[in-house]
Amino acid sequence: MAEDLKKMYKTVMEDHFPDSLRVVFGDRELVYRKRSWKFPDESGQLIEKGLRYGENPGQEAALYELVDGNLVLGECRFIEPGQGIVSAITERDMVQEGKHPGKTNLTDLDNGLNILKYLMDKPAAVILKHNNPCGAAYGKSVAEAYHRANRADRIAAFGGCLVLNRPMDRAAAEQVSKNYLEVVAAPDFEEGTLELLKKRANLRIIQVARIDRLREYLPQRFVDFKSLIDGGLIVQQSPLNRIRDAKDLKLAETTYKGKHYRINRTPTPREMEDLLFGWFVEQGVTSNSVLYVKDGCTVGIGTGEQDRVGVAEIAVYKAYQKYADAICFDRFKMSYKELELAIEKGERTADEKERIDAETREAKGGLIGAAMVSDAFFPFRDGVDVGLRQGITAVVQPGGSMRDWEVIEACNEADATMVLTGQRAFKH
Repeated sequence: MAEDLKKMYKTVMEDHFPDSLRVVFGDRELVYRKRSWKFPDESGQLIEKGLRYGENPGQEAALYELVDGNLVLGECRFIEPGQGIVSAITERDMVQEGKHPGKTNLTDLDNGLNILKYLMDKPAAVILKHNNPCGAAYGKSVAEAYHRANRADRIAAFGGCLVLNRPMDRAAAEQVSKNYLEVVAAPDFEEGTLELLKKRANLRIIQVARIDRLREYLPQRFVDFKSLIDGGLIVQQSPLNRIRDAKDLKLAETTYKGKHYRINRTPTPREMEDLLFGWFVEQGVTSNSVLYVKDGCTVGIGTGEQDRVGVAEIAVYKAYQKYADAICFDRFKMSYKELELAIEKGERTADEKERIDAETREAKGGLIGAAMVSDAFFPFRDGVDVGLRQGITAVVQPGGSMRDWEVIEACNEADATMVLTGQRAFKH
């Protein structure tokens, strides 16, 4: 069975989806063209194939690019043909095709671009896995941005997709070449970088030249399809994030039973930068989600949970685990879990782990002074209390809960600030 599965992972599937797809909305029509690429097989013969497979081996899949039609429904004018990014990738853009791209490789890349379109003012890096960011960070250079994003969660970043918003430079390539990634994407690759990256023959290296125009996608909607198990569809407009800068965020306030509640202090400039950065990263995180960010870098990312206090706690747990792992790797060049196993085998001493644990507890997993980001309101104060107990000093959330007043009180008690976005950021 295991050998059969290994063979499936290596197989580029045939697909039986049509070469074109038409979606009719009343008297309007959108036309899509299936994407395929010509790459050499193991014998060196050129073969033309589309996606490797879908989410799993054994699932046929196809990638389609919008090539004709313009759709206006009500006052919404949807994105038009000629603006393809991921769906328009050609053989030339795939500097190295690696193992031939599959669905998850391209959806991770797409979500990386979805996040980076808000982070174009500074060098930034996002590493994704299973369509969620493992780590995201600003840096003074792309090398620093990658180092910080990778260090935020080295374990999850293994086998992930790295997307940069600036050309890959040699310093960044040297770091990347030491780690295992499935996909590396950047607007360009400086001289000498490809030689380093191509040492990993299976790495998919993709040039996305349109990255410098990502801001153009901020105000544009696309048609979002959700397929149901009965063959039905739910069709919606894609979301638009109304938050662009500090002036779009409002200090939290509300009135409850005739009493007015308001946050006591405004965010410092550093806190405001983190609140914005965190809200932008939040646009690419599966809901329910809570993030912690500090100094333009993710500290803990909680995703896809059913309750808000639970996901806030999971994000704290992850922050502690990743902080301890970073110390361990710096000190012993091994992961925290490898250290635990080495101690069990008598190869290392327990006091080495105890010192790391003590440092992690003292720093509260790097959460002291961090900002807390929630994609929806806190129904009770218990969710925000999770972050406040760890020393977070700023919160961004949509607001609109019946109990906003007690969340505001919780922040004021801790001398933390809180701003509201006035919109939810669910992503399913």
